[in-house]
Amino acid sequence: MNGEVFAAIDLGSYEMALKIFELSEKNGVRELDHVRHRMDLGSETYASGQISTGHVEEMIRILSEFRQIMKSYGATHYKAYGTSAVRETRDFIILQELIRQRTHLQIDVLSNSEQRFLDYKSIALKSEQFQEIIKKPTAIIDIGGGSIQISLFEKDALVATQNLKTGVLRLHAIMNTVQATRFKYFELISELVNTQLAVFSKMYLNDRKIENLIIIDDYVAPVLRRIKNEPGKVGYASSAEYRGFLENASDRNTMEVAKRFNIPEENIPLLYVSAILIKCILEITKAEYLWAPGVTLCDGIAYEYAEKKNFIKTPHDFEQDIVSCAKNISKRYMGSKSRRETLWQIASTIFDNTKKIHGLSKRDRLLLQVATMLHDCGKYISMVNLGDCSYNIIMSTEIIGLSHKERMIVANVVRYNHEEFDHYGSGSPFIEGLSYEEYLKVAKLTAILRVTNGLDRTHKQKFKDVKVTLKDHEMIINIDTRADITLEKGLFNNRASFFEEVFGIKPIIRQKRIM
Repeated sequence: MNGEVFAAIDLGSYEMALKIFELSEKNGVRELDHVRHRMDLGSETYASGQISTGHVEEMIRILSEFRQIMKSYGATHYKAYGTSAVRETRDFIILQELIRQRTHLQIDVLSNSEQRFLDYKSIALKSEQFQEIIKKPTAIIDIGGGSIQISLFEKDALVATQNLKTGVLRLHAIMNTVQATRFKYFELISELVNTQLAVFSKMYLNDRKIENLIIIDDYVAPVLRRIKNEPGKVGYASSAEYRGFLENASDRNTMEVAKRFNIPEENIPLLYVSAILIKCILEITKAEYLWAPGVTLCDGIAYEYAEKKNFIKTPHDFEQDIVSCAKNISKRYMGSKSRRETLWQIASTIFDNTKKIHGLSKRDRLLLQVATMLHDCGKYISMVNLGDCSYNIIMSTEIIGLSHKERMIVANVVRYNHEEFDHYGSGSPFIEGLSYEEYLKVAKLTAILRVTNGLDRTHKQKFKDVKVTLKDHEMIINIDTRADITLEKGLFNNRASFFEEVFGIKPIIRQKRIM
């Protein structure tokens, strides 16, 4: 496969960035150029929900320049994304169309989970170091303008992730509001942040030992990489070395810090905010080492595109991280391990043996797996309103790697597994915002999950082996068991009727007794 030139654009909270990459099977992802333009959108949109006319004009001018740079490199494809500052703009659709008309560039918005997943994927560009570090208990600290994301890894798997609304621009805006001097930053920011971190610690850390922090940010990470640039140690620091760096910076005035670390003076306040955030996380996790890989969202955008086009392959299974995350959410809400494993065994068998009638993708199979894991998480709140409570838990919980729409699909599949199905055009708030194709996906996955649940109605995992075959207008479900399945058979039609409505195929149970 021949290589190509790819452009990635990030409309961030504090700056706009363009990276040009050369992608090839031989060299993987190689950066050719990196152009940045400082523009503080975050402070404006976080306060008012709007971007001023002046900033809109400036954005259009810079994007036009980016487009010319892309042309000069002969970029054949590009992706342009807005993050939290753009995401929190009330009139984004109007802004998006204005940009498209004036620059001929399509700007899309990333949900928080999509943005963090791309940031996380960007680290995979440093695959050898990444794989080595996450063998030990590790936290990825992804610091943005509006929020931070803390993701915990154990034994090469993502086990928990949480978003906290303590981004650098939000905290800096608070410091300005209370008219804090730079020397008061440490005390005040620590007070604000530690309250949320204490809750995070109770929920996720407990006795968990964190050895490493991986830092993704725009301020501290570049400085750490310049300070520690010995071969094989670029961006690495012990917790003691990091504290020394912070104390050294705190004792100097703004001009001295800017000169010492070769960064613009205007970035110094945000450097302090980010540095204090990291110190607070260091203290609560008791991590021993930090690594700043020096990656950006643009790297993650390029990585994902290169992966889809088969220019690169990664040893890390990102889809397994989604499954691992869902598994840990299930544990948090007292889900049964044996129950979710039984449901997935049955659901995957039905899915894999009915491909010719459902036409769903490999990605849809993953969504079904997540739905089986979270199928009754709402019972933690209410055994009566199980569907609605499950829906609310899923929609309120970050599942890194799933887009907002995919999370909606999973939440609806779980809800409709317990509740009456709302048909398209019914005005239901649960399917509002889903396209016709997404609605059909919810219907098909719900039909499979309902049949699956019907086969384990009593939660006793009675079936040792399930085989599925299609014959004429029937789906024959052959079951090997010597258990009494009177209840399952008697109540099955209620579950099976929706499957027949969706696919025009009637599920039939056939029992073969094991002697």
